[in-house]
Amino acid sequence: MSIAHAVATAVLFTWLGMVAAISFIEAPLKFRAPGVSLQIGLGIGRLVFRALNTVEALLAAVVLIAVGADPPSPVAIVAVAVVVVTLAAQLLVVRTQLARRSDAVLVAPAGPGAPAGAQRRSRAHYTYVGLELVKVVALVVAGAALLGA
Repeated sequence: MSIAHAVATAVLFTWLGMVAAISFIEAPLKFRAPGVSLQIGLGIGRLVFRALNTVEALLAAVVLIAVGADPPSPVAIVAVAVVVVTLAAQLLVVRTQLARRSDAVLVAPAGPGAPAGAQRRSRAHYTYVGLELVKVVALVVAGAALLGA
């Protein structure tokens, strides 16, 4: 295994762990903690996901540089492309929709006067989660393909 492939593999599996821990463990659990209102949970979520997405963009750049330095198998290249395109879709399209919705919830009164449907997840939220699942599968495939290279 080349150094470039080793770096890309390590970065991909680190990225996978971050996404799994934050998107599928931390995010849903914070709303179950005592005293965490929807507004507080959304505020925390925005900060956490802004940080995660910033780190993801940096990790994507490292992976692209490593893959560009020593191109791996076509399977690995396609999987890396899926990861990067999925992240771009999340950042450029879905997060902007989620930000608009969370802005509306954060400035609205809580409780009985809250906007209709504020307690339900939006379609954009389900799209983001679906893209996270696609990204997780692609990260596993890319990392596994690089391990076999």
